[in-house]
Amino acid sequence: MTEEGIKFTVYPLPSAMMLQHDLTPDMVNLLNKHLNNLRVDKNKTSSADVLVGQIYSGEQLTMDHKCDELKPFTHLMENLGVQYIQHFVKMTRCGVHPKRLEMDQLWSVHSYAGDYNPVHDHGTQSLMGISFTTWTMVPPQIKDNKNLDLYNSSGAVDGYLNFIYGLNQIIDPERLRPAQARIIKPEVGKLLMFPSWLQHMVYPFTGSGERRTVAGNLNCWDVTPEEMEQSKNGI
Repeated sequence: MTEEGIKFTVYPLPSAMMLQHDLTPDMVNLLNKHLNNLRVDKNKTSSADVLVGQIYSGEQLTMDHKCDELKPFTHLMENLGVQYIQHFVKMTRCGVHPKRLEMDQLWSVHSYAGDYNPVHDHGTQSLMGISFTTWTMVPPQIKDNKNLDLYNSSGAVDGYLNFIYGLNQIIDPERLRPAQARIIKPEVGKLLMFPSWLQHMVYPFTGSGERRTVAGNLNCWDVTPEEMEQSKNGI
């Protein structure tokens, strides 16, 4: 880069990386159809005992990612996880041991007015873990919200997802300190993938309607020498 004859380079010092993908309408419909059936299934399993969500009016359900109906979604998440790692290596120039990805857990959160998630991160069986979340239903008062002003009890971030990776102060811009958080508006079909250590929270909302989320974790296992050899041989 050159400005007024002075050559220089500007580069970021990233704290985390996020991948965004837009699910197709067919994939959203597949997830909603599965969840509509799951919610009326007498044998459904709650995930409330392993999730921090304060879901008073709705429910948090375990999804069987190995079932035939969800295999296309599981396959997509594992492929996106591979892309996430590849881009991490490219952007950070850090070496990462080859990984084998597999779905660890998958669940749904059916939130209504007053429900929320406190600040938390995710755990996986493997040391390296990748998490994801997507929305398949968003109430109109959240979807149509265009208010960016947090003052005067505006409700500007009601039902929004907030990622937090450092301390934030109102004076930060004057100190040339980038924001250490990212607030994201829920949108049907928008999928976010991020490292499992990245803390995040969901603000409560008011009004009617269901805020439906599908979320999960990916294990990232080190590929063994035997697996690498088999891969070379096309096995």
